[in-house]
Amino acid sequence: MTELKVYRGHIRNWRELCAQLGVEDTLDRQQREKQLIVRAYEKWGSKVADHIYGMFAFAVYDDKEDKLFCVRDQFGTKPFYYYVTKDNRLLYGTYIRDIISQEGFEKELNESMLQIYLSLTYVAGEDTFFKGVKKLMPGCSLTWQGGELTLERYWKPEFHPDNDKSLEDWAEEIHTTLKGIMPEVKEDGEVAESFLSGGVDSAYVLAMSDAQMTDSCGYDEERFDESPLAKQTADILGRENSRLRITPEDYFAIVPYVMYNMEQPLGDASAIVFALGCNATAKHTKLCYSGEGSDEFFGGYNMYRNAERYGENLKTFYVGNTNIMKEDEKQRILKHYDPQVLPIKLAEPIYAETEGLDPLTKMSDVDIQIWLEGDIYLNIDKMSTAAGLEIRMPLTDRRIFDIASRLPSKYKVNEEQNKVAFRTAAAKVLPEEIAFRKKLGFIVPIRIWLADERYNEDVRRKFDSEAAAKFFNVDEIKAIYADYAGGNSDNWRKVWTIYTFLVWYEEYFEKR
Repeated sequence: MTELKVYRGHIRNWRELCAQLGVEDTLDRQQREKQLIVRAYEKWGSKVADHIYGMFAFAVYDDKEDKLFCVRDQFGTKPFYYYVTKDNRLLYGTYIRDIISQEGFEKELNESMLQIYLSLTYVAGEDTFFKGVKKLMPGCSLTWQGGELTLERYWKPEFHPDNDKSLEDWAEEIHTTLKGIMPEVKEDGEVAESFLSGGVDSAYVLAMSDAQMTDSCGYDEERFDESPLAKQTADILGRENSRLRITPEDYFAIVPYVMYNMEQPLGDASAIVFALGCNATAKHTKLCYSGEGSDEFFGGYNMYRNAERYGENLKTFYVGNTNIMKEDEKQRILKHYDPQVLPIKLAEPIYAETEGLDPLTKMSDVDIQIWLEGDIYLNIDKMSTAAGLEIRMPLTDRRIFDIASRLPSKYKVNEEQNKVAFRTAAAKVLPEEIAFRKKLGFIVPIRIWLADERYNEDVRRKFDSEAAAKFFNVDEIKAIYADYAGGNSDNWRKVWTIYTFLVWYEEYFEKR
């Protein structure tokens, strides 16, 4: 008998699997997916993930072989953690708190992770800030049998550019594939809303969906506020728009809640906005679409336009979408610095896998394997589930990635534009001024608010705390803050990353 022990996710191709596996398709979703996973494992064993489209992390126990099998989806949209106790028992779950609460867990800070965090602003790789707690990485499975743990990588991004198709051919394939995926993303009887920013990704998802209500965030600071563009898009597409006005008071007040529910510190300032947005949206729906995935797949970031210029130098410095502190600065501010703990080591295996491919492909692959899992999907999963909101991301799908993996870089980025083929596809259902709108990014006025003494009292207190003195040379981090407050606005990310770590540390090692 096979027993499903842990599961979180959403299976998109459930109709096809029900027919293949003899599962009644009229069951409610919870019972249906439980049966599908069990029967899929019984039929395909360790190859089960190859047959599932969607977002998932699960563990099944096979009593015939006395074996636990755990797996995480190809892109890591849902988390999975594990920990081996001193008496050789496996603790596991989709929340770190599931593990912390179990007998045999010994809570100890993994301080070396702080060096990674101060550069990347998120927790990358398989290690976490809790010593001994590991992440099961995307595209990987874990087997626990006879007291032995075995990890296997069942999927990895591979790229095989096809130069025989035209831009219009690629755009048509993207559009047709997304059109086929959208009916799988929502089931009959479900009513979904859609997050909407000023960008093409969320607008394209909205245009392809039946969502009638859109949800956006905005600020009083006009130069940071994308919500008028979102409202314009909603009006053009004939949908309603709900705008959440975010104040600095709202923003700072929710930071401890975010760091606790994130379970790992996250220095991405947009995560706080996203948490507020999830909480507001959950008041009127339990299901929402979001547009993540296409930037990394199709060349969406402006820095990708420098890929050719970076060339072979990429492997010496590029570790993902953010890299805010260099080693000499970390060595100066940290009480305990280990020269062997370097972020670039996380990317070395990825560069080995992409040897011979063009620089843009290498950058994209690093972001797919490191940045998406460590920052974007972590944020989406943790903040939505904390709010009681389910988010589905139609563009994060193996079938969409399959197109991107074959798409030549010239159709991803050129001198004038990024995401060229993707935008061309989106223009089939969006006005060109939306489909080809310059990427703005999810910008936040925190870079202004951090210097305002009306709001930053807790930041200043944390920088002068006993906890700060455990890890940092306090005079050095105060100097970073003073430099920022004195007008060097580039330092806001460093201030925020130090602060979020200290908030998280207080939540997990001082309060509880």
